[in-house]
Amino acid sequence: MTFDAAAWLESATIDPAVLALRPDYRALLITAEGLRPGPSDELSERLLADAESAARERFGDGPVEEHPHLAAWREAFRAFGAKPQRTRPSAEALLRRLPAGLPRVDRLTDIYNAISVGHVIPLGGEDLDHYVGAARLVRAEGDETFETTAGGEPVIEHPAPGEVVWRDDAGATCRRWNWRQCTRTRLTHDTTRAMFVLDALGPMDDTALKAAGDELMRALTEASPGVRIASRLVGAG
Repeated sequence: MTFDAAAWLESATIDPAVLALRPDYRALLITAEGLRPGPSDELSERLLADAESAARERFGDGPVEEHPHLAAWREAFRAFGAKPQRTRPSAEALLRRLPAGLPRVDRLTDIYNAISVGHVIPLGGEDLDHYVGAARLVRAEGDETFETTAGGEPVIEHPAPGEVVWRDDAGATCRRWNWRQCTRTRLTHDTTRAMFVLDALGPMDDTALKAAGDELMRALTEASPGVRIASRLVGAG
């Protein structure tokens, strides 16, 4: 069955209960088909190295959490009961690793991590071949399954009631808005179809959000010539 990217993107929703927490929230969703996965390579290394250099120049030795977009994300985490000093927004967690260098994971993850750091925006990727049904951002009931690992072993966790999570028909795919992705839908060396989520709050306007999305799409096209890309902005306005 042929994947209809436009229809799938149109099925994605943000629950009103989430927008009640942050009316300024927007998500830019990007699907990509025909990706070339694999280990980190020269292209992904170049993108990460450039992002590291730009971020070090931008932040110096200053506290990254004082950046307006990251400060807004900390407020958003507190709004649903998370403690951002313990479970940090994903972009902040990445930027805090700058002194030792950003992780090198695989070429697709490295690409989106470079965009996340370069634009100071939480950004994650999901394997569409393991996604079940529509993407929904909701406040959790608390009985959703979240597949992860602990001590190297697979475990099932459950989000706290009221926690903001991305989910599909099979369970939670990302906990605490953008804190941690599940193992079921993570990108791997076999991923050829993916969905990327770029999370924006008020300090990042739609122009800046579009610029981050455009750079991600350019990088994916360079890494995977012939890739088929579609996108949709959901949320405020």
